[in-house]
Amino acid sequence: MSDAYAGRRERLREHCSATGADAALITRAANVRYLTGCPPCGATLLLTRERALLALPDDLPPDDTGEHLIVEDVTRVPVAAGADTALAAAAAAAKLRVTDLAVEEHDLTVSRHRAVAGLAEGVRLADLAQAVERLRVVKDEHEIADLRIAAEIADQALGELLESILVGRTERHLAMELERRMIDHGADRAAFPVSVGTGSHSGQQAHQPTDRRVEEGDFLTVVLGAQYRGYGVSTARTFVIGAAPAPWQVELHRLVFRAQRAGREALGPGVEQYVPDQAAREILQAAGHTESSPHPVGHGIGLEIREAPRLGPSDMGKLDSRVPVTVGPGVHLPGRGGVRIEDTLVVRPLEEGGPELLTITTKELLAL
Repeated sequence: MSDAYAGRRERLREHCSATGADAALITRAANVRYLTGCPPCGATLLLTRERALLALPDDLPPDDTGEHLIVEDVTRVPVAAGADTALAAAAAAAKLRVTDLAVEEHDLTVSRHRAVAGLAEGVRLADLAQAVERLRVVKDEHEIADLRIAAEIADQALGELLESILVGRTERHLAMELERRMIDHGADRAAFPVSVGTGSHSGQQAHQPTDRRVEEGDFLTVVLGAQYRGYGVSTARTFVIGAAPAPWQVELHRLVFRAQRAGREALGPGVEQYVPDQAAREILQAAGHTESSPHPVGHGIGLEIREAPRLGPSDMGKLDSRVPVTVGPGVHLPGRGGVRIEDTLVVRPLEEGGPELLTITTKELLAL
C-alpha cells in the first residue's frame, strides 16, 4: 500500500505542477486518507514537490491500535490537541518557501481560509478545487478489495437478520441490531445510519427508523452499508413479512427489480452517466410511476458514501472502468409502502465480465 499512496501523491504533484502550484494543502478528511492512509482525525497534509508533511493532533492513540496507520514516507508534524492542523501546515509551507499554494477552498470555511492566508505570509493561495476527488473516482485493486470485504460484511449481517424473528420488533431496534452485527463481523462502523422501514414506511428514500413495529403482511425495506478500512458500500432490499405477499406487492417488487436490473446492465466504461438512470426510470415511468423531484438512480461510492460520478438524468460525463457505483431505484406508494432495491457494483468492461456485483444478498421477494 505504501507504493499506492506514493503513486497517488505523485499524480497530485503532477496536477499542481500543471496548474502552476508549488504545493497543495489537503484538509478534507477523505482526501487526506486517500493520500496518506491516515483515518479522519483532523489531520492536514502539506504536499510539496519534494516532501509530504502530515500535521496531526499529538494526542492520537498509538499505531498498534490499528486505527492510525500512516505510510512511512510521510513526515509527521505533531500539533497540540485542539489546535488547527491546517494552520500548522500553512506555517510549514511558509518556512519551506512555498510561493504558490493550492488549497481546498470547498473544504475550508471563510475564517480558516483567512487564517491560512495570514500564516502563509508571502504565499499566493489558489483553489485546488476537487482535484483529489477526481483522482479518487477510479479505484485501484487495493480499494476494490476493501469494498468487496465491506460488501461481504453487510451481506452477512443482513442474512443473519433475515433468519431471526422480525414480527413485533421496531424499526429502530432492527437498525441498531444491523449496525452491531456489521461491527461484530469486522466493519469499522456502519457506512451510514441504517434505515429500516416497514409497512407504510417501506420503500421511502432516506427513511429514519421509528418505533413502528413490524406486522404480518408488511413490506420491510432495509438500507445498510458497512465501512471497512474507510471504504463503504450501500445495499437495499425489500421483503414481505409473514404470509405470502399480496398480488400488488408481487407486482410492485417485480417492477422495481426489472428497473434495477436495467440500470445495472446499462453500466459500462464509456457509457454516459445518465444512461443507467434512464434505463431504470423508463421502466418505472411506463408503469405510471413518476416523481416530481426525481432522485438519481445512483452515485459513486468509496471513502465517502456519496462520491462522483452521479448517475442522474442530467449527468453527461462518461463512466470509467474500476469505478464503484450504486444503482438503487425505488417506488413508494403513500399510505401503503413500497420497494427499494440497491446494489454496489464496480464498472468493468465486457471482456472482464461486465459490472462486478459486490452486494449479493438475494433480491427475490422473500416472505420472512
